[in-house]
Amino acid sequence: MNSQQPYDVIIIGGGLAGLTCGLALSGDYLSIPLKTLIVDAGPELRSRSVSADPRGSAITKSSRTMLQTLGVWEAVADQAQAFENIIVTDGRNAADTRPALLSFLEAGETGAASAWMVENATLLRALIAKVQQTDQITFIGNTAVETFDFNASPARVTTTDGRAFSAPLIVAADGRNSKARHVAGIDTVRWDYDQSGIAMTVEHELPHHGRAEEHFRKAGPFAILPLTGNRSSIVWTEQTKDAEQLMQLPEHEFLDQFKSRFGTHLGEVKLATGYAAWPLSVQIAKTFIGQRLALIGDAAHVIHPIAGLGFNLGLRDIAALSDCLGDHVRRGLDPGGQSCLKAYEAWRRADTIMVAAACDGLNRLFSNAALPVATLRQAGLKLVDRLPPLKAFFMDQAAGMAGRQPRLLRGEPD
Repeated sequence: MNSQQPYDVIIIGGGLAGLTCGLALSGDYLSIPLKTLIVDAGPELRSRSVSADPRGSAITKSSRTMLQTLGVWEAVADQAQAFENIIVTDGRNAADTRPALLSFLEAGETGAASAWMVENATLLRALIAKVQQTDQITFIGNTAVETFDFNASPARVTTTDGRAFSAPLIVAADGRNSKARHVAGIDTVRWDYDQSGIAMTVEHELPHHGRAEEHFRKAGPFAILPLTGNRSSIVWTEQTKDAEQLMQLPEHEFLDQFKSRFGTHLGEVKLATGYAAWPLSVQIAKTFIGQRLALIGDAAHVIHPIAGLGFNLGLRDIAALSDCLGDHVRRGLDPGGQSCLKAYEAWRRADTIMVAAACDGLNRLFSNAALPVATLRQAGLKLVDRLPPLKAFFMDQAAGMAGRQPRLLRGEPD
C-alpha cells in the first residue's frame, strides 16, 4: 500500500526523544505547526503498555520549562521530586563513613530547585497522551523503516509493511544504533569505559528529604536520586566483569551487595522494581546532519551518565531544531535544506562535545585511585564548596542555563 499524504517532517523512533520532538515541531504553541509523521517499530500508542522501566531522568530547570511549554509537565508534576540538596563524596570510605565534600543546597540557597527527578515510565505516559491529543502528529506503530532515499526531494522512506512516505526532512530519533544514521553513511567517534551501569528503583524506610547523592568510587559513580515518597532511583556503576557477575546473583545476594554500597542512612531498603544493566560508552556522530537528515538524542550522541544530562542534552537538540525549522518555515525556506541543517549542527555539536568531554573527564578523574590524584581531587571539591560563585557556575552549566538558549528552553512563544 502506498501513502501519498505529504508531511513536513518524518521522525524515526517513538521513544522519549521522538515523541518530544513531534510535540516540539507540531504543538499548538507554534505559529506554524508542522505536519509530522512518527514511525516506530513498537506498538501503536493506543495499545502501548508502558513497562516498569527502572530508569529515571533528572530534569533540569530549562528542560522543565520546555516540557511546560509543550504541555507535558503538568501531567508529571505531581510525580516529580525536586532536588532540595545535592551532595558529592569521594567514596573511598565505607558507605556510612563517606563525608560530603561538596553540597548544593538547592531550594535553600536559590529559593527554587534547579532539577527534578521523574521516572522514565511517567514521562513516556505523559508524552503519549499529549501526542494523541495533537492533530498535526500522525503516529504509525508496528512497522519499521526499511529503506531511505535522502537524495530525493522531498526525502522518501518505505516501511516494512509496504507503505511509502515523503517529507522535506527526516529526523533520526532511533537511538544509539540508528539505522537512519547508518544508511546516511554518518560515522561516529566511540570509546568504551569497560564499565556498566545498573539501574533500579528502591524503597527505603526513612525519608530522603529531596537529597540527591553522588558517590564517586574507584569502580565508578554510585548515584542515589530522590523520587516521590520514600523511593530513590539508583544508577550504580561497576567494572563490566563485576556488573556481569552481580547480574547473575540470586536477587537476595544482589540486594546484599547493593546494601553494602548504599549504606544505612535511609534505614531498611528493598527493591521497588527490577534491575537492568547496560554497557557505558561515549559515542558522538561525526556530523549531526546529512542530506535532508537531522540526528537528535542518542542517534547523535551517547555520553557517560555521571552527570545525569543525557535526556536533557536530547531536549536541547530538539529545542534548537525547532528554532531552526521555525525560522526557515516563516521565511518560506526549505525546512530540509542545508541552510537550516547547518544552523542546527552549528548550534548543537560544539555544546554536545563540551558536555561529553566534561563527563568523560569527571569519570576518569574520580575513577583514579592514586593517592596524589585523590588528594588533589578532594581539595578541589572542598574549594568549589567554599566558593558560591563557582558553585553557581557549575549549576548553570549542568542546568542548561548557560550560553545561547532556544526559545523552548526559555519558555518563550514561537
